[in-house]
Amino acid sequence: MVGVARQVRPTPAPVLLSIGQVLAKLSPEFGDLTPSKLRFLEERKLVAPARTASGYRKFSSADMERLRFVLTMQRDHYLPLKVIRGYLEEMDAGRTPELPGGAVAAPSMLSAERKLTRDELIREAGASPMLLGDAISSSLIVASDVFGEDSLAVLRSLVELQRSGIEPRHLRGFRAAAERELGLIESALMPVSRRKDASSRARAAEMAREIAGQLEIVRSSIIRSALSRLDS
Repeated sequence: MVGVARQVRPTPAPVLLSIGQVLAKLSPEFGDLTPSKLRFLEERKLVAPARTASGYRKFSSADMERLRFVLTMQRDHYLPLKVIRGYLEEMDAGRTPELPGGAVAAPSMLSAERKLTRDELIREAGASPMLLGDAISSSLIVASDVFGEDSLAVLRSLVELQRSGIEPRHLRGFRAAAERELGLIESALMPVSRRKDASSRARAAEMAREIAGQLEIVRSSIIRSALSRLDS
């Protein structure tokens, strides 16, 4: 009896996206993403898209996950690109590194950030509506119809601080201090920000994150030094 030959279906080619398609998918989540920023991330070796014979960039699904991770680490944890690149290089080598500052790069971080309604935010943080209102009036959380993970983390911290008698009104100076730091960063970036080309804007944004990261190190050191006096 002659066997019937099975028809072997060809493996479908992976879907590759153009820069425009990448922007269409990621811009709703990362509003400051531009073609220039994508090219800048490639220059800094954060992503390596394929090239067509004509030189056009083509991004795979793995490239998209990598981009989403990089942009999330920048936006939510203010990590400089060189730190993120070092982490990715360790991951590519098969190791499991830990990001600075205790940020955990779980697979869920590669997905879109959750958006919470006011009621969901209050419920998940274990807060009262009054505490959220006080946080907004003290400029610790920005008023909005929907809130992200950062607002959730802040509100959870305020719940814990409230148990120690620290209210949002006691932290109003934090906003003033942040504005002063922003002034320092803007002054440092003035030579670069004066240039109007898109590449310079992308470099200025990265430099701002790097400076903010260094200021955070100094601030944390000052606080640790002050806390050590409580132990003496």
